[in-house]
Amino acid sequence: MERSSGRQIPVVVLAGFLGSGKTTLLNHLLHHSGGSRIGAVVNDFGAIEIDAMAVAGALGDSTLSLGNGCLCCAVDGSELDVYLERLARQSAGIDVIVIEASGLAEPQEIVRMVLASEHPDIVYGGLVEVVDAAEFARTRAGHPEIDRHLGLADLVVVNKIDRAADAERVLDVVRSLVDRAAVVPATHGRVDPEFLFDCRPGEERVGQLSFDDLPRHGPTDADEHTGHLHAAYDSLSFASAAPLDPRRLIRFLDSRPEGLYRIKGYIDFGPYDTGNRYAVHAVGRFLRFSPEAWPAGAERLTQLVLIGTGIDAATLRKELEACVADVPHPDAPHPDEQGMWGVLRYVQEPDDQRG
Repeated sequence: MERSSGRQIPVVVLAGFLGSGKTTLLNHLLHHSGGSRIGAVVNDFGAIEIDAMAVAGALGDSTLSLGNGCLCCAVDGSELDVYLERLARQSAGIDVIVIEASGLAEPQEIVRMVLASEHPDIVYGGLVEVVDAAEFARTRAGHPEIDRHLGLADLVVVNKIDRAADAERVLDVVRSLVDRAAVVPATHGRVDPEFLFDCRPGEERVGQLSFDDLPRHGPTDADEHTGHLHAAYDSLSFASAAPLDPRRLIRFLDSRPEGLYRIKGYIDFGPYDTGNRYAVHAVGRFLRFSPEAWPAGAERLTQLVLIGTGIDAATLRKELEACVADVPHPDAPHPDEQGMWGVLRYVQEPDDQRG
């Protein structure tokens, strides 16, 4: 197993029925990536790889095409690892990998392959299901498995919303079928890339996250973001100089509301682990913590960003504030080791991370 470079490359699975607009969405991401380098695994169903050709011009040698069959049937997890390893090698400079599934693929199997990847730098980036709003009723009637696919998704993009005869009804039906997933309406596949991955900052920074580049909302934003891509979702930034209580935080994470798509940042658990901060990465229902040593001289802060649609930012902030640990009495005993058990359930084994 290759040794970890210390970076985390999210792998986003892009699925949806034939003609829903997956390739259009991928091309939009490529042209609005904010400087991030995107690698893609494009899986056409058929011998002529139209989708691969559609994105090859933008990706060049960062495209891996798997034609003539569904990825979920054509390869197993170990074979997919070979493709991911090619894109994840440090010399490629890839920041995010998108697997565009065939319109006839079984997304659950592709997600399983990504989660089973043994590459130390790969992290699951979520299942994005694309829906054709104009054809939704007809597609669902002919392919009832669509309901199950929507139930698995972390993010649902209801595309071609401008062409739907009853757009609000389509959105209501989709929301009734998802399991806490964020639902975002779109036209021509235009979804803000920050919803799916962190765009590379204009200048090099130390660390995994670039908080300065997070979307900001307010009266002055209207002129800066044409097309209102940010209008479909909300973000909340939370910082605390006091450590968080691990039990309280896990209760918060286990009960996070529907529409809360991403959680990212660093957490200080104070006396529960004085040597490490914990990077947290949540996409939909997927959750992972990664302990890492505090950088020398770094201020010990918890910094979190939450992104979703229809979220109640004020309530979420109060719930996070309730996760702050109580100030211990000077004579209080050292925190019990069981306090971190809930967090450690979501930490990869060291051997898996370092290879």
